[in-house]
Amino acid sequence: MTAEPRLRTADFDYDLPPELIAQEPLPERAASRLLMLIRADRREGSASDRRAGADPARRPGRRSGVFRQPDMLPGDTRAVGGAVLVDSLFSQLPSIIPPGDLLVLNTTKVRHARFMGTRPSGAPAEVLLIHPGPGDTWVAMGKPGSALQPGKRVELGEGAAVETVEVLPDGNRMVRFVGLAADDAIARFGRLPLPPYITRPPTAADETRYQTVYARVEGSVAAPTAGLHFTTELLDSLSGKGVVISGLDLEVGPGTFKPVEVEDPREHPMHPERYEITPRLAALIELVQEQGGRIWAVGTTVVRALESAAGPDGKVPAGAGETSLMIVPGYTFRVVDRLITNFHLPRSTLLMLVCAFAGRELTLAAYHHAVAASYRFYSYGDAMVIL
Repeated sequence: MTAEPRLRTADFDYDLPPELIAQEPLPERAASRLLMLIRADRREGSASDRRAGADPARRPGRRSGVFRQPDMLPGDTRAVGGAVLVDSLFSQLPSIIPPGDLLVLNTTKVRHARFMGTRPSGAPAEVLLIHPGPGDTWVAMGKPGSALQPGKRVELGEGAAVETVEVLPDGNRMVRFVGLAADDAIARFGRLPLPPYITRPPTAADETRYQTVYARVEGSVAAPTAGLHFTTELLDSLSGKGVVISGLDLEVGPGTFKPVEVEDPREHPMHPERYEITPRLAALIELVQEQGGRIWAVGTTVVRALESAAGPDGKVPAGAGETSLMIVPGYTFRVVDRLITNFHLPRSTLLMLVCAFAGRELTLAAYHHAVAASYRFYSYGDAMVIL
């Protein structure tokens, strides 16, 4: 990781009125608004390129990073510092992704990982499963910490409980289920873990709307929210026009909500997240790159998985791994060319990644515009695409 000198967490702050934090999904997924950000060095006619300093021998067949915009952009436009912002709709996405480009999705599914139980005193306690541990154990977190000490149990009901086995060095817990197998406990007592900024309990609608339409294997404690806007019809439309679509799996952990509290964001501890790149995706990335296509990441989780897996030459091998990659301004992207993402929390690692991709000043200018234009923020909010 490289970073600009004198990087400060305070440089990634912005004011967000609470009423712009989306508490409910829209009735239709693809009805979300889409803020297009066309960077100054991507506009047609620009001679610059993000990889101008890269060895061209390492990038055979790659065309320039210039975005060749349609004759008419799908929305109202305004200039910001040499770049262009376009207020559009997510349903217009097929009009801006060219045939032959590769759209990469995160196909993870949110696990019903939240358990609300009671301590022996009858006081409430909460457990959140993160991922399976050795044997029949799970790595978890919860509150209050005093209820999750070795040997203590959080009662779930019907004779089932979560017992703490060990306090791990990072503060997480090793736990196991008592009185019921883990799969049965998750099915019977597990709740969908909505983000902390959604201040209502989960409903039946969240069972489908807080999952992407292409979610496959349970493993995450949060949804890859950029994907929540896609419908089967929209994906079919993209595929029908020649856009290549494939997926990877990255298990989103609770660290995605952890605020950056240190002054220098490079000192922020990133919790590892598991990912897997399929042989099909690895082959498609190589093929699309060789043919001059662009790699579109749907969400910051896809960015972190691809950039973590990539070698110095930008080649992405198949296989599984863990990533603790912290991406901040100054990072050189080796794989991802375009980014579709939601609007993120101030001072968050996700916002810092977006700033690394688009530039801090331009990203914050786009966010300020989104606030002024009453875009909806966070998981159930609107989206932006960085070109």
